[in-house]
Amino acid sequence: MSFEVIPAVDMRNGKCVQLVQGVPGSEMVSIDNPVAVAKDWVAQGAKTLHLIDLDGAIDGKRKNAPIIENIVKECKPLGMKIQVGGGIRTFENAAELLNIGVDRVILSTAAINNPKLVKELADEFGSERINVALDSKNGKVAIDGWKKESEFTAVEMGIKFEKLGAGSILFTNIDSEGLLQGVNTTPTEELVKSVSIPVIASGGVTKLQDLVALKKTGAKAVVVGSALYTGKFTLPEAINIINEDL
Repeated sequence: MSFEVIPAVDMRNGKCVQLVQGVPGSEMVSIDNPVAVAKDWVAQGAKTLHLIDLDGAIDGKRKNAPIIENIVKECKPLGMKIQVGGGIRTFENAAELLNIGVDRVILSTAAINNPKLVKELADEFGSERINVALDSKNGKVAIDGWKKESEFTAVEMGIKFEKLGAGSILFTNIDSEGLLQGVNTTPTEELVKSVSIPVIASGGVTKLQDLVALKKTGAKAVVVGSALYTGKFTLPEAINIINEDL
């Protein structure tokens, strides 16, 4: 993929929200209609949508599954690619999403706890449809909705999951996530250099130059949430600056 700016549609209790560092109750944004939000990103030029069921990620209950299905039905015919994460704990959870037309599922806690699940899904559906999320906090991969830290670094896990068949990695720097204080590109660059599969960056994007900086790490895309929702810049502006930086 060429470098792409991917808007996030994070959902909790049926609303589109933006949390600060994934902490429940820290909503800086709360919008009633996630389907309308997704369609608006399409209208603004998005090529991929990043859908996260925060209830699934935090509580293990994928409460927003019907909304995600509606977004797929509304946006896939418009040419959108759709990646989905949050609470995907089993082969069946992932297969259900892939079979309704989701292009790529994002595994996080399930992959760390059961690495063979990545291989099983890659063998069945193809590596390009399996993404592993490596969310880094204090240098270690966090799990269970960012509530726990594992003993592994993102680089260690990236190498492992590439071997198991993951087709891409979503790397979130939790230390920067949702704070709107800019990006620290070093962890992303270290991960990009350690694997050959695409890395999608996330966390901390505040200004347009952050997008350029992440592109220079070798990442293939960046997921943007808070900066777009709070008006730091628009999606068309983000797309334009990336295209200008060719």
